[in-house]
Amino acid sequence: MEYIVPRESKIAVLCGGMSSEREVSLRSGKNVLGALQRLGYKNAELVDVSPNIINDLQGFEYAYNTMHGKYGEDGCIQGVLEILKIPYTGCGVMASAICMNKEYTKRILSTCKEIPLIKSVFVRKGENVEDAVKGLQYPLITKPVSEGSSFGMTKVNKPEELQNAYKEALKYNDDVLIEEFIDGFFITVGVIGNKGKEFATEILEIRTKTEWYDFDAKYTKGLSEFIVPATGLSKEASDKVKEISVKAHRTAGCDGVSRIDFMVKDDKPYFLEINTNPGMTDTSDLPAQAKVMGIDYDHLVLMILNSVGLNK
Repeated sequence: MEYIVPRESKIAVLCGGMSSEREVSLRSGKNVLGALQRLGYKNAELVDVSPNIINDLQGFEYAYNTMHGKYGEDGCIQGVLEILKIPYTGCGVMASAICMNKEYTKRILSTCKEIPLIKSVFVRKGENVEDAVKGLQYPLITKPVSEGSSFGMTKVNKPEELQNAYKEALKYNDDVLIEEFIDGFFITVGVIGNKGKEFATEILEIRTKTEWYDFDAKYTKGLSEFIVPATGLSKEASDKVKEISVKAHRTAGCDGVSRIDFMVKDDKPYFLEINTNPGMTDTSDLPAQAKVMGIDYDHLVLMILNSVGLNK
């Protein structure tokens, strides 16, 4: 393994924060800290991000970002780190801000004809949601436009369920994305590396015991089956998914690491979203994808660390 960041460096492992994904982030942070310490980075420390973050970061030379959701994955903490001139892992300010917003991600990716997008509408708080969805076919999925981990998401099987689902999404954001539900299976692909040298991981297929890939399915052991490499796609479709994933990563301006999610139906992938700070917990997708390629957890952490400050 190549050590680009010196092992004596003082590294802040950013985690926690103030988003709805705080607990998941804390789990990611603890795992990454353990890996860094095993790799010889004895001066790495957990930093639970708070409004005092500028003071808390004094003396640190690098930041390993394991925050998820608001303030940590939306460009906010990235902007603070830019001001403090602390190199950090993952995507920069612009890509983080764009990809945190599912609607604007789709608008950017729509410029790339090869990326298949799901038919959807964007509804702001106070707009008539029934009118907005008239061009869509049920069932639908309602999503807060800037949340992760399936918070606020609801499957809507019939028009009578729409209003309550819309209100649930509004608890998290004032803007809601409503997509046609793809009755298929979920896959996800990691993309690792910096501009010009990105590569896609193996595809991870997820079969759930729940109706769809909701929060419980994501973070409760036993509710989801990870199949990696994926077996539900043809070789041609698998190659296409990897190609699309790298294109989406580049089109959105991502750096270092991302994870691209799709639904698959009839061997055709449909883009869902880009995660600019993939989870690093025991049940997270990216470590499982890397492992099947011969990249163990510690090596994955080192690869992501080595991308700090490049091409932001």
